[in-house]
Amino acid sequence: MTALINSEQTIVELVKTLNPQQQQQVIDFIEFLHFQAQKPEKIVEQPEEKEAISAYEVAKQWLGSVESGIGDLSYNKKYLQGVSKA
Repeated sequence: MTALINSEQTIVELVKTLNPQQQQQVIDFIEFLHFQAQKPEKIVEQPEEKEAISAYEVAKQWLGSVESGIGDLSYNKKYLQGVSKA
């Protein structure tokens, strides 16, 4: 108990040496500590791990939605001319 009284006396003596603005900051800090002590501790939930999927799986809903009219380039020899020349 004497340690607590000595702490209180030390705090009071130190606060007396501060200017009024600094004393208000000490009061604000003590109120903040009380506020923190009253709040229940927030539990941080881990986000669910999602199964990895391929780019194809992500984009498959749009496959075939744009019609270019070109068709399959592997069958159109005109578009393949000069591709293999380096």
